[in-house]
Amino acid sequence: MNLVPAQYRQVSVADVPVALDEAALRAHLLGRPVYRRTRYLVARHAGACAVVEVGKESELPLFSPVTAVTVIARAGETAFVDAPETDTAVPTQLARAAAAHAPGARCVIVRGRYGHVSFIADPAPIPVRVVEVVPPWPPKLVDQLHRVLDLADDLPPVELVEDLADLTALAAARPARHYLFPCRAGQASGPAARGAGVPVSYLDEIPERAPWTMVGCARSRSIHDWFYGGEVPTVDMCPRNLAGRDARPGAASLGIPVITKCCLLEDRVSTDGGLVVVPWGASLAQIRDGLRLAVAAGKVAAGPAPPARR
Repeated sequence: MNLVPAQYRQVSVADVPVALDEAALRAHLLGRPVYRRTRYLVARHAGACAVVEVGKESELPLFSPVTAVTVIARAGETAFVDAPETDTAVPTQLARAAAAHAPGARCVIVRGRYGHVSFIADPAPIPVRVVEVVPPWPPKLVDQLHRVLDLADDLPPVELVEDLADLTALAAARPARHYLFPCRAGQASGPAARGAGVPVSYLDEIPERAPWTMVGCARSRSIHDWFYGGEVPTVDMCPRNLAGRDARPGAASLGIPVITKCCLLEDRVSTDGGLVVVPWGASLAQIRDGLRLAVAAGKVAAGPAPPARR
């Protein structure tokens, strides 16, 4: 599954004068010289394509004769698509293009950005569930993950499964006459509450103490204790805690790795089995580290890949 060339320079494209069956391709290619970096050949004939892997006598000279031919995908199971915005060096982008343009094909050849050609065979992106609270919009962690994946040429294809908890809905689960949110980043929840005649305050503004219900987390409670002391009714909005509540409405399916965030983590990424937690203000480098851990957990959960079909 998810067979993607390590580099698109390993892929050559050639029109061949023979049918695209294995015997004809092998007879045509054996002994013919190919560039030393070529590992895969997209063979084209009569408007159809097949993908083969070639072995060479040597990789030292500039060109070397083909000594072995293995069919990766036959013509009937291969599609060729043009997706000029796709960076074919990035597996997740290849999988995305395959799903968008040729969802029924076992192997999708993509001519993408810069005119570069590559392919993905047996696409099966690793699902990673992302637990995040909103607002802000777009969800910051989801957006950061997408930005990292758009450049991740050394990770397998990944599909993000968004599991978003709206702060308005969390607050509504515990009706109150006054709400306290951690900061103005949650202000989109404020107007909804005000529409019901409920005042809203923000902890980062250190407002005058009121009989409010706080929508926050452990760090919010610590800050509240610092400035005000005393008990405060609290609706837990910690994504790390929400990630463990799989029975809540709208939760994603179980059995896939989860990545989320927590403000109690400040300078490291934490992992516990299939749960990966990054700092609340994670850098893109930390997001990448967390994504690597989630992908590794996803591979373990999926078990060994079945042998590729030939």
